Amino acid sequence: MEAVQKGKKEQFASDTSARTAKDWAKALLILLIGLTVAHLGVTLFLLSELGTDTFTVFIQGLARNVHLTVGTVHVIVLCILMILMAVTTKGYIKPGTILCAFCGGPIIDLFTWVFQDFINGNAPMGIRAASMVAGCIILSAGMSVVINSNAGTGPNDLVAIILSDKIASVQFRWVRVGCDLFFVTLGYILGGTVGVGTIAAVFLTGPLVQFWLPRTKKLLPAC
Repeated sequence: MEAVQKGKKEQFASDTSARTAKDWAKALLILLIGLTVAHLGVTLFLLSELGTDTFTVFIQGLARNVHLTVGTVHVIVLCILMILMAVTTKGYIKPGTILCAFCGGPIIDLFTWVFQDFINGNAPMGIRAASMVAGCIILSAGMSVVINSNAGTGPNDLVAIILSDKIASVQFRWVRVGCDLFFVTLGYILGGTVGVGTIAAVFLTGPLVQFWLPRTKKLLPAC
């Protein structure tokens, strides 16, 4: 997706108006596979208890200031982002965007139930560190599948994707690092919790997603 063609960076936005119902079904299935893989990575990351992901730091901080639960604030912010993007952009908000917004939580809950007895804050530091690193790698691989499905991406991830399309001279990886750093900084100022894993996520997620994008694209069927 980030490949350079004729000296120009490939755009993430696309017109899917000609896509058939069969193609949409295939694309959404691919998206769900990628979403499941990505949230396995998120779960491994969170269970390490070495920090939360960058967007969650922002949500945590905001929740503390508006006196609502993290889950409630998360849904509100995602809905606001979707509305803003639907009004101000074209070709980004798709059916998969809604799936990403509302299916992630249950997937994380499922994987947490499976792995919480093996990976947690009481586990040896080596296991926790390995879980954190593996989580970042798996998360970024899953995100690349979601993006390559061309069926929609989570509203918070769309921030970096839209900006990457607008800033043609900067590669996606660095736009993503900038967005993650922004969310972490703002979240920390608002009172969110930052750990070593959070810092790792800031600088690893963007480059790893860009690494995986062309590789997973080759493995996926056209849809």
